[in-house]
Amino acid sequence: MMRDALFAGVNAAVLTPMNHDLSVDLDRMARHGTWLLANGCNGLAVLGTTGEANSLGIAERLSVMEGLAERGIPATRMLPGTGTTALTDTVLLTRRAGELGCRGALLLPPFFYKNPSDDGLFAYFSEVIQRVGGDIGIYLYHFPAQSAVPFDLDLIGRLLRAYPGKVKGIKDSSGDFSNTRLYAEHYARDGFEVYCGDDSALHALLQEGGAGCVTAAANVGSAVSALVCQNWDRQAGADAQVTLSAIRHAVTSTALIPGLKALVARHTGDPSWLNIRPPLLKLSADQEARLFAAFDACGVTLVAE
Repeated sequence: MMRDALFAGVNAAVLTPMNHDLSVDLDRMARHGTWLLANGCNGLAVLGTTGEANSLGIAERLSVMEGLAERGIPATRMLPGTGTTALTDTVLLTRRAGELGCRGALLLPPFFYKNPSDDGLFAYFSEVIQRVGGDIGIYLYHFPAQSAVPFDLDLIGRLLRAYPGKVKGIKDSSGDFSNTRLYAEHYARDGFEVYCGDDSALHALLQEGGAGCVTAAANVGSAVSALVCQNWDRQAGADAQVTLSAIRHAVTSTALIPGLKALVARHTGDPSWLNIRPPLLKLSADQEARLFAAFDACGVTLVAE
């Protein structure tokens, strides 16, 4: 396991709670973030896929970063998603994250134009890095099922050579561990931080020199994820991974984001957690019941928020 990574260990892909008018509820988000940091999380990946970031406007995303910092969430523990389809918006968000004190930002590739060349992607990230400046690290977000724009090994190597110490790592949400392992095998020895987006791959990635995870299921399973990381080289870590994989299987048995919101609503006793922006929809009662049964079968008890 890479222990000296900036976000080594468990990072939750944090849910974004909404008010009934579908505005962001920053107070509830800060409470959830505080709970996560007290229950196994090393960092908070806000404004990612699980956080419905692409359903939020640029002003809203700025208000989330600023509002969480104002409410006591340490900026050094936040890894905000700042990648957009527009170069200037990406620069604006990433620069603001750095000004707030965030040590890193997680960037999707520009995902509207499909099949961009490596030259085009290199030019995009070069512009972002040069315009943002400052000390904030750049983390690549590989999620080809959603973005349809993959990061291949050659592009990563080219960015690392051009911007040593600036391009810090990658979150791999491909769901293909052979791909995650290749990132680690090629670049982890040089300090490149590789994080899995699939909880079931955490223990195996740590064996390969990976840095940890950035995952949706950590919203409800962070304490178990922490056990895997703390015991990555002992049997206790492998045993905890069995439970973590069961949690992952449970939360992905239905629509992920509304399912996680339903679990947090049940856990906190706060039905406002069910609020979600279209086109996403709340789970039906039958879907909720099946999700709750699957999650409860994992044997995990969540402490109070």
